[in-house]
Amino acid sequence: MVDLLPEFPVFLLIFVRVTSFFIMMPIFSYRTIPAPFKIGLGFFLAWIMFYTIDAPVLEINGAYFLLIMKEALVGILIGFIAYLILSAIQIAGGFIDFQMGFAIANVIDPQTGAQSPITGQYFYIVSLLFLLSVNGHHLLIDGIYYSYQFVPIDQAWIPFGKESLVEFVLKAFSTMFMIALQMALPIVGSIFLVDVALGIVARTVPQLNVFVVGLPLKIGVSFIVIVAVMTVMMGVVSQLFEYTLITMRGLMELIGGS
Repeated sequence: MVDLLPEFPVFLLIFVRVTSFFIMMPIFSYRTIPAPFKIGLGFFLAWIMFYTIDAPVLEINGAYFLLIMKEALVGILIGFIAYLILSAIQIAGGFIDFQMGFAIANVIDPQTGAQSPITGQYFYIVSLLFLLSVNGHHLLIDGIYYSYQFVPIDQAWIPFGKESLVEFVLKAFSTMFMIALQMALPIVGSIFLVDVALGIVARTVPQLNVFVVGLPLKIGVSFIVIVAVMTVMMGVVSQLFEYTLITMRGLMELIGGS
């Protein structure tokens, strides 16, 4: 135990980055996962990474506490950028629900504790199952492991004032909305055509109450289109996972000053 004491500061820094990554990372950050499980998983991952990372010997002093804060921020930023990109799925569901008439029927997500659209929650659960089926969570864990190649453990600062870092985060934020719009466009476009058809019927057949007929008709058409384009949408989701990993890598390169 005494021989491990000089290396304890390095292990603690690794443990801080891994556990802070789990705070924001999709799947592992959910409230339904017990906190002891998250801490235990972070501990054993940090223990494994400790023997594979070539880190210098550090001393516990004033600069060491700055390193702890830096490690926590690095883990949170990497996990946040992954969560931000995958949020496009729920945003797409919000667009669809608004056109379907389900926008008022938001549900509480037990995983995050926030309100989420019904369709978006359905797409998100299916996408997470798809992510787990292709071992995408292993790739996310690889992201935090290979982060030490870009952001060394003894790097004492994060270039928050760097213009390219701010532009990168804003680009990822705008890309998230663009992907959400692409995912929702087939369903939203179909509902728009239904609205146009109902408008024509309302002008040609005034006796028909389109407000009574319109809502169930749009819901039925939406479900049919969702079933028809589900395969294509899962293809977009797979590209979304790939873009998530690329974005994580790009953020780590900017944080590391590459």
